[in-house]
Amino acid sequence: MDETMSGALRRACLAGMLSALALALAALPGLAQTLADPTQPPPESRLLAPGAVAAPVASSGPQLQSVLIGSRGREVAVIDGQTLRKGDKLNGAVLVKIGKNQVVLQHGRSKQVLTLFPDAAAEADASAHKR
Repeated sequence: MDETMSGALRRACLAGMLSALALALAALPGLAQTLADPTQPPPESRLLAPGAVAAPVASSGPQLQSVLIGSRGREVAVIDGQTLRKGDKLNGAVLVKIGKNQVVLQHGRSKQVLTLFPDAAAEADASAHKR
């Protein structure tokens, strides 16, 4: 084969391989698998039994999600996805106290107590009042 013919053949092969590669790359997004959020409840939990009533929606106020208390006195609270320390502000309120299951926000003269498990705290208060 002469050199012009072999060069043309090489270019044609290269163009074919690049086209195949472009097609393969274009198909990748369709093959990508979406990952489920591991913090979300399973889909079965959204199903209601016949005649069941949906649980009431939680209050629209700030939600305490986590409390971290370190061995060296470091205290951190996660409220509505924001990591806060004592003295930090959240929507105009100041975080004034961090406990192992609750925090206290102060807005002016009013204080708001947020608990990690508000349903359990409400049940404990209700049973304490019944006694």
